Amino acid sequence: MSISYSDSLPDLLCEEDSVGVLSGVPLSMDCSSGLEHPAIIEDLIDELIEDEKEFVPDFNCIARSSSQSVDASARLDSVAWILKVHAYYGFQPLTAYLAVNYFHRFLYSGRLPQTSGWPMQLLSVACLSLAAKMEEPLVPSLLDIQVEGAKFVFEPRTITRMELLVLTVLNWRLRSVTPFSFIGFFACKIDPSGSCIGYLISRSTDIILSEIQEASFLEYLPSCIAAAAVLCAASEIPSLMSFVNPENAESWCDGLIKEKIAGCYQLMQSLVLIKNNRRKPPKVLPQFRVMPRARVSRFSDDNASSSSSSISSPYNKRRKLNNSLWVDIEKGSSEQ
Repeated sequence: MSISYSDSLPDLLCEEDSVGVLSGVPLSMDCSSGLEHPAIIEDLIDELIEDEKEFVPDFNCIARSSSQSVDASARLDSVAWILKVHAYYGFQPLTAYLAVNYFHRFLYSGRLPQTSGWPMQLLSVACLSLAAKMEEPLVPSLLDIQVEGAKFVFEPRTITRMELLVLTVLNWRLRSVTPFSFIGFFACKIDPSGSCIGYLISRSTDIILSEIQEASFLEYLPSCIAAAAVLCAASEIPSLMSFVNPENAESWCDGLIKEKIAGCYQLMQSLVLIKNNRRKPPKVLPQFRVMPRARVSRFSDDNASSSSSSISSPYNKRRKLNNSLWVDIEKGSSEQ
């Protein structure tokens, strides 16, 4: 059985600067690797700090929208769905973060006709598909990505048009600056010996993904979220407890603000504590989940035969939308 790639946008990777290309990679995974050229690493971090505001939702738009025009529960459900599909297919952490990032940047641009129902679902599918095409070596077809409780099923051409509209609104800036751009560098700052770097990066990543649904984090820049996550991870290591201080974190690079880091850190700590208290010990030992053969076969082309079989089962249990939705997705994003 062969596994094929989903149809991808040939020009998805447009010309971007070196910072944009590297922004998805945690810097200084090994502290010793950055010692030979510390000035280069510092300059790169400075450029990321300078550019990060271009890759977050407009704070003024968020303030204007508040809860009046954006359905908070629908937003929460959409992000939760993205994370479910992310876990279902075992995507990389960056894929989930980028999908949610695209989702929020588009949502608060005011281009969505309504922030509930099928438009939110379509936006979620398009953003996750774009993020997967950016980061994953294998991408499910546009039909097969609509799993894990998706309330609607959209035809591939409808999703493709929505992808184009998202790309247009985001000005094709998909290689975003994210917290993952900073966590390796910050981990080396709080642990120069490098003895706990692996844990700090892994735990920081888990914390960021576990709290990505919280709208409160939209007011913080990626560098601030990364600093707060590294502090949270370090607070779990006794030997690093004395370094867990937002004021010290402010000195890690220019552009960090201790008050912002402190606020984000306290929010993270409270949410981590709440989630830990909700966890109950399992009554039985967890069992490994065996992936059924049908799940593997979902990686397929979006051709006519795949489309017909995918819709018939199990997708026939969901509502299928007609082609007149949203004025053909704003007329193919103004015919490109």
